[in-house]
Amino acid sequence: MKYISVSEFARKYNLSERTVRNYCALGKIKGAFITGKTWNIPEDSLPPQKNKSNKKEKSILLNILKEQKEMTLKGGIYHRTQIDLTYNSNRIEGSKLTQDQTRYIFETNTIGASVDSINVDDIIETSNHFRCIDFIIDKASSKLSESLIKELHFLLKSGTSDSRKDWFNVGEYKKLPNEVGGNETCVPKNVSSEMKKLLYEYHIIKHKTLENIIDFHYRFEMIHPFQDGNGRVGRLIMFKECLANNIVPFIITDELKMFYYRGLQEWQNIQEYLMDTCLSAQDRYKEILNYFEIPFR
Repeated sequence: MKYISVSEFARKYNLSERTVRNYCALGKIKGAFITGKTWNIPEDSLPPQKNKSNKKEKSILLNILKEQKEMTLKGGIYHRTQIDLTYNSNRIEGSKLTQDQTRYIFETNTIGASVDSINVDDIIETSNHFRCIDFIIDKASSKLSESLIKELHFLLKSGTSDSRKDWFNVGEYKKLPNEVGGNETCVPKNVSSEMKKLLYEYHIIKHKTLENIIDFHYRFEMIHPFQDGNGRVGRLIMFKECLANNIVPFIITDELKMFYYRGLQEWQNIQEYLMDTCLSAQDRYKEILNYFEIPFR
């Protein structure tokens, strides 16, 4: 029998090498075996078939998140997700709050003593982000829509200094042109039509994969529909859609920020950059699920 490498198999079936290695490690490619650090894949092997009932399967994680949210349980996966997702997503966007300060706000609803001055908007947006996570847990099974996305933005930015600016348009699409990473984004007059197009093309996909969710995220960030808060809203949407489609979600940490930015920048040329970053983040979340003894697919 002839064997091929991970890179050859990835090119043959238009997959990322990281995905192929994961398939091998999980025993999803028949006949694949490892020699040292190299996977040997039978030339006639096929990628695993997508589970078409994936979306209809019950998400154990989602049920646990809902249950612990209602219980206001401390020290569980809900508690951990609230702190980790809020701290990292805000930190990526420039928040100066530490992870301990973020935890303190979540656990006590107070700021705590600090020798350094703290930006009021950082505190408000931290508290608001906790509400956003509750919202995506409650709405995880709801179809992603413009109104749901606008509600996320409204929850995130309400009460901030930005919300007092008439031109900022909290909970509505941007009025002024903006850019992301030095790149042009959709002009304000076209945002509504581009968002409708994006959602239409996303919902045509009957059985959504992690790749589909990440591609939606890239396109959402390139539209950049809001004046500010697009990154956080976009990452909340990814988490929600993973829960909705029974895919292990992930948290882009501050340490992964530069890889994440590079992945967005290069998505149209080399999708593996962003895929690998998100898969690394997903591996980390799987470790947390294992710690809390929460099964996942």
